Amino acid sequence: MTIAPVEHTARVAAEELVYGYLNRAALLGESGQVDRTDVDVAMRLGCRLPAGPFETLDGIGLGVAVKALDALYERTGQAAHRPADALRRHAVDGVDRYPAQAARRASGQEAQARPIERIGVLGSGTMARGIAEVTAAAGIPTTLVARSTPKAVAAVEAIGISLAKAVARGKNTDEGRTLALGRIAVADDVAALSTCDLVIEAIVEDLAVKRAGFAALGRVCRPGAVLATTTSSLSVSACAEAAGRREDVLGLHFFNPAPVMRLVEVVRTQWTGAGVLATADALCARLGRTGVPCGDTAGFIVNYLLFPYLNEAVKMLDRGEVDPAELDAAVEAEYGYPMGPFALLDAVGLDVSLAIQRRLHEEYGDADLAPAASLSRLVAEGRLGRKTGSGFRAGEPS
Repeated sequence: MTIAPVEHTARVAAEELVYGYLNRAALLGESGQVDRTDVDVAMRLGCRLPAGPFETLDGIGLGVAVKALDALYERTGQAAHRPADALRRHAVDGVDRYPAQAARRASGQEAQARPIERIGVLGSGTMARGIAEVTAAAGIPTTLVARSTPKAVAAVEAIGISLAKAVARGKNTDEGRTLALGRIAVADDVAALSTCDLVIEAIVEDLAVKRAGFAALGRVCRPGAVLATTTSSLSVSACAEAAGRREDVLGLHFFNPAPVMRLVEVVRTQWTGAGVLATADALCARLGRTGVPCGDTAGFIVNYLLFPYLNEAVKMLDRGEVDPAELDAAVEAEYGYPMGPFALLDAVGLDVSLAIQRRLHEEYGDADLAPAASLSRLVAEGRLGRKTGSGFRAGEPS
């Protein structure tokens, strides 16, 4: 049997991965929950891609894309390569650009935004610190509540270091750093959030813990305060139910590192009030962020599209089809992505990636979404990527 050269194998694997991702985007478009423009913006900002999936499909041409997917499906037999019904329908109709979806999301654009004079952040980890830095730097007094006074103090110290780095990069000034730090108050009691107009929960990605946090916020926060969760994949609706004020709750999924990443997924539930959505839109603009609306489905937009692509790359490794460095190089060279899948997994953190992949598998029940064996194994071994210096590629000689 003739074995294809490694370079060709890497290019073929890259094609399988990227076309699977594009097809999944078309399936998401079929749902009517999101608009193609919102998806493109989310993927460009959230993953720093040169183009969103629908922009990419437009560039390829829908007829060409369907033919490529048909060929891939015949070769691989993977459901990910079976062209989405809408994609095939548009191609058959001779449409070469993917049309905008007819169904648009509920919006708060015509409602009155609630005034925000003080923001609360519940948590003291990486995301909580990053969000508090962003809100304080934008001129908004911010109260950060941690589990203990030492954790709260450590959080402010970390924010100070981050702001100093921004000054060194020319992104802030010494005066701006001082003013931002002066806007941050800290506490170790959730009651300190009672005067906040909007509270952003940024605690551990565990639904039971988040629900307990929202139950506490529901008790102490003033009537009319907006309550938001930064969850990347858990149910926003479950948090809303725990708060006891469902219309006031939504998701504000900031991306890490929050001071750098400009995307915020604005996640509505079936109960989120129009005024709450308007408030979220106004806040994103005030923070210099781009808010992209989406429904409360596992993975929202970015993780729904990104992690099946990453997980399939690991399954290719498990099947002995690819070398991580070679596949990364092929994806970067052929499609202009800033990072290949294995480098990106190491950057995100394999533990975080595994948790999101498990959530997607749990929610959708698709066997293809089951976490890849190597991903689970490396996490069990404590090899979590860049944060531990060992992962799929972390620790390689530079």
